[in-house]
Amino acid sequence: MKHALSAFTVAGVLSLIVAVSAFAQATADKPAAAQETAKPAPPKTIVQKVRDAIAENDFAKAEKIVLDDMAEKGTTPIAIEAFSWLGRGLVAARRYDEAMTSAHRTYAIVEEQLKTRKLDDEARLPIALGASIEVQGLVLAGQGNRSEAVLFLRRELETYKDTSLVERINKNINLLNLEGTPAFPVESTEWIGTPGVSLASLKGKPVMLYLWAHWCGDCKIFGPILEAAVNKYKGTGFTLIAPTKLYGYVAQRKPANAAEEMAYIKETRDKFYPWMSAHAIPVSEDVFTKYGVSTTPTLVFIDRAGNVSRFNPGRLSAEELEPLIQAITARLSSAR
Repeated sequence: MKHALSAFTVAGVLSLIVAVSAFAQATADKPAAAQETAKPAPPKTIVQKVRDAIAENDFAKAEKIVLDDMAEKGTTPIAIEAFSWLGRGLVAARRYDEAMTSAHRTYAIVEEQLKTRKLDDEARLPIALGASIEVQGLVLAGQGNRSEAVLFLRRELETYKDTSLVERINKNINLLNLEGTPAFPVESTEWIGTPGVSLASLKGKPVMLYLWAHWCGDCKIFGPILEAAVNKYKGTGFTLIAPTKLYGYVAQRKPANAAEEMAYIKETRDKFYPWMSAHAIPVSEDVFTKYGVSTTPTLVFIDRAGNVSRFNPGRLSAEELEPLIQAITARLSSAR
């Protein structure tokens, strides 16, 4: 189990790098006529340049881009974020020693910045520090030290418990430690749709948590795949709960109060997930924190005994989803 979990988490980072590379290649391969009529692309940021170099597997080039920028402009938040991508790329390439060195350097740079400012004063520094912590955990797990990785992540969680990093750190702890353990309770004072559904009341049924956000494009893409699966397996007792949370804004990031955002969540459900009106939608910051939902959607598969069968940040294809649902419904059959 330890080895499989490590491979799974590393594969998640690797898929991100591959996606970046594929996007760059697809753009380069556009027909000349299409490129001529397209609007000029804005200049690439240092983060984009570094990610491009990593996608080419040229880590020396990526590092030089960052160091040259820092020499010219200083240690800016965007340069620190760009530097953090080195660790992500190296761990995806399973170059663990180099990845750990890069992550430690990122961590030290951020610590120096935190002497004169708070972590969440702007968005880029938390991204960089979160990447550093994530990479260190991935390296430890990838080298077979899963318990040490979990302990490290929990220490970092305690250090940064009052910052925006909580969900991201919890996500990484859960990737290493949640499968095979009892699912966290799903409790809320606010619900859309069927209210008050608890995991305890569903014990004996296979359950899937679909943790989503009203602004999330990947969630909307995954919606029809999930609907088909719900319909296919409804005869097995398969139950869906779809937690979400308030973000403080609605369409186009327009600031909104809680009542306005609750109405917008319902509007989003009715427009993109009308079939989900029959399912419970708890609205809870606490549920998102416990499950570490820094990636949407996050999917949690729970077996009849109430234990987590799979914790999966990110959407899945129909082909990837099928065996995960089959696994929890098959356990139902064998338990009878």
